[in-house]
Amino acid sequence: MRKLCFLAAFLITNFVAAAQSSYSVVFDITSGDTSLQKSLVRWLRGISDANPEAKLQVVLYGQSLPMVMKEKSVVAMAVTELARKPNIRFTVCALALKRHNIQPSELITGVVSVPDGIHEIVARQGEGFGYIKVSN
Repeated sequence: MRKLCFLAAFLITNFVAAAQSSYSVVFDITSGDTSLQKSLVRWLRGISDANPEAKLQVVLYGQSLPMVMKEKSVVAMAVTELARKPNIRFTVCALALKRHNIQPSELITGVVSVPDGIHEIVARQGEGFGYIKVSN
């Protein structure tokens, strides 16, 4: 019986550790609302502080692009800080950049362009990422 209890405790501990290490979320933001952008930054910090191994990705398109632009962002310092973390990615839809006439050089350091933002979200979900739409 003692061996069985030990085995159960071992399996539960390993299951919990595996679940925590596989924390992966893709955030979809299209809004230009700076209060939502600030909320997103708080969420990213909170998740990353609680679980430094969590994989977090932000996909931006639509009216959210100023969030990651050097000259327009109200959260530029936070985005720069978070983008330095190996487990957090900020990605911008190249189609949206083109549509809004924004050059990649206008983006905050660490923010990368992907060919298609929606495809990026679908691909992450296919890899088991959870999905959060950042909205009011």
